[in-house]
Amino acid sequence: MKLIVGLGNPGDRYNNNRSNIGFKILDVIANNINVEIKTKKKKSLIGRGDFEGEEVVLLKPQTFSDLSGESVLYIASFLKIQVGEILVIQEDWSLPLGRIVVDKGTQETDHPGVKSIIQSLRSPNFIRIRIGIWNDDFDLKSRDPFLKEDFEPMENLSLIQIINDAEAAIRSISLGDIDDVIEKYHL
Repeated sequence: MKLIVGLGNPGDRYNNNRSNIGFKILDVIANNINVEIKTKKKKSLIGRGDFEGEEVVLLKPQTFSDLSGESVLYIASFLKIQVGEILVIQEDWSLPLGRIVVDKGTQETDHPGVKSIIQSLRSPNFIRIRIGIWNDDFDLKSRDPFLKEDFEPMENLSLIQIINDAEAAIRSISLGDIDDVIEKYHL
């Protein structure tokens, strides 16, 4: 069984924020495999189903992204899912919009939600699917306001392809060797 976590913030006002790309991708995966992410468990919304012949749990933490580790630890412990079977979909402000990087076991991160998950699991040995959201307007000094901005109208047109590419990367992880996938989606 795999646990696929989409990082984001709960609430309608955050739906199209840059920081909610993890939720958006998880929603598309859920729709494509005919799963509803609606079961409430300990500050989380989850859905269970079959993804490429493997049982998966789709998880949307309902804490804010910075505290995602709490719900990831609870669901992984409750369902006895090993750290290596956890996939985390996150936004990455250091990558250009649409760039996808897959890595595993990377301790270094400046993403507060990923830091929270590493601390809660006491391990960085999960798979990260990093989705680039950077554009020319990004200024590191104003990172938090940038993440809370909605995608621009022209960027919204690109989101369909970005989400499809991210889903393809996740399918590759389910079907193939993680090292091959990391090699394909590397910096």
